[in-house]
Amino acid sequence: MVKKIVVAMLLCIASSTYAQDGTVSPYSFFGVGELRSVGTVENQMMGGLSMYADSIHINLRNPAAYGKLRLTAYTIGASHREFRFKSFESQENTSVTNLDYLSIGFPLGKGFGMGFGLMPFSSVGYSIASQSVNQNGAEVTNAFSGEGGLNKVYFSLGYQILPNLTIGATTNFNFGTLENDRLQRVENVQFGTLDRRESQVNGLDFVFAANYTPTIKEKYTLYTSAVINTQANLVSENQQEIGSFSNINGTDIEIINVDLDASGLRNTELKIPTTTTLGLGFGQDKKWFIGGEYSFQKLSSFNNDFINVEDNFMYKDASNIAIGGYFIPDYSSFSSFLKRVTYRAGIKYTKSGLMVNNKEINNFGITFGLGLPSGASFSNLNLGFEVGRRGTTDANLIEESYLKVNIGLSLNDRWFQKRKIN
Repeated sequence: MVKKIVVAMLLCIASSTYAQDGTVSPYSFFGVGELRSVGTVENQMMGGLSMYADSIHINLRNPAAYGKLRLTAYTIGASHREFRFKSFESQENTSVTNLDYLSIGFPLGKGFGMGFGLMPFSSVGYSIASQSVNQNGAEVTNAFSGEGGLNKVYFSLGYQILPNLTIGATTNFNFGTLENDRLQRVENVQFGTLDRRESQVNGLDFVFAANYTPTIKEKYTLYTSAVINTQANLVSENQQEIGSFSNINGTDIEIINVDLDASGLRNTELKIPTTTTLGLGFGQDKKWFIGGEYSFQKLSSFNNDFINVEDNFMYKDASNIAIGGYFIPDYSSFSSFLKRVTYRAGIKYTKSGLMVNNKEINNFGITFGLGLPSGASFSNLNLGFEVGRRGTTDANLIEESYLKVNIGLSLNDRWFQKRKIN
């Protein structure tokens, strides 16, 4: 057992190098990047619902679910996204592949479970340019690029305090580096100017959850859930360089380290507001389930004093609506593999709270997928797909259309079992 724990921890540490290269979206320029704290493939394919819990799967977004675990569960997930970026004048295609999460959970006793793992919190990855004409009639090109992001290491506990009531809590430690560059070139001018900014960020947030699942008419279950992700209090240690470079070969000419202590920007605070999620669902155990969730976040209070150098954007309060469910024809069938497959589907609509050029950047997605059982065990391979659209071509902005393919592996084992035969 000890060896299993050590191996799992080493895998978590090794995976951290993959967690940051997570996006190619121009909207990752803002804030701390594109937020990527997602659930497992199973939950994502039901529109991203966090409320559903069972005895063999890990739920990354709802720590109360650990109180339902009866078997040790290992889970890993990866995704590949194909993007089409469309502006009013042009269109481009690109893609990105990521490791999304690596986690382990296990029961500590009847109605008591724990888990830990690693996943990305946010990702920065963009390269965009804009052109304009100055008062002298010369063409001015501004090039913006960024990379990096934040990772999250978490530890969760869940406990079943009553037959139908489980509670849970998670501690998240977030850490990483954000890098943002801006280059400006002016037509017929020998040297361009540059502005490089780097932030080393770390800090904590917590998640508290409660699930109440009473039985109705013996075979049906009512699912209710409340999850509160508290404000993330992050500290950012910042560095900035400004200077000039050659427009001919791109070589730096003169670089100056900015005295951020004088402006009070050497160390800044990032407070990502609390998110509250309420869920309601109905279903029959191991047969079917349908549910919906509503999340809201007072994002209008968020600000990044060090990175926010543009005046064409602001934050409003954010929200998300998700509806999804699953269906299993016959989980105990011996004659038909397809009858034991879990079929999942969902939809979601997210108001991100980000306003650019007075246009709100929203996202709509449709999800669906399959849970494929592995032999006679409880382990399974999960395949998922999501098609969606984010942003708009209005007001000189970019519309993102995407296809996301998910693959997740969930393995089960038994730990902490007393030896019956010496």
